[in-house]
Amino acid sequence: MSNRWNIPSEMENFVRERDKSCIYCGVVFTAFRDCRKTAASWEHIINDATLISEENIALCCLGCNASKGQKTLSAWLETDYCINKNINRSTVAPVVVNYLDSI
Repeated sequence: MSNRWNIPSEMENFVRERDKSCIYCGVVFTAFRDCRKTAASWEHIINDATLISEENIALCCLGCNASKGQKTLSAWLETDYCINKNINRSTVAPVVVNYLDSI
C-alpha cells in the first residue's frame, strides 16, 4: 500500500523514523502540518517523482522544500537561502551527504 505520493508504507515508516528533523536545515519536526516552521514535507532529493527509494525520499521543512523547488541540490546549496541559513555539505543529514558523494 502507498500514500498519495506513491511512497510504499514500509518506506514511509522508515523515512519518518530516520528523518526526525529537516534533512537540510535541521529544524526538529513537531507535527506534519502543526506549524509552518516545524512541519515536515516530503522531499525528492533528486527532483524526479518516479525515483522512489530510501536514498531519494526524505523529510524536510516546508521552508527548505519551497526554497529548493525544482533546483538541483548542488545549485540550491549555492543559493542565498542556504548561505544565510548555513546549509551546506557539512551541516546536512547523512542521506544528503550520501547523495552528494554519489554525483
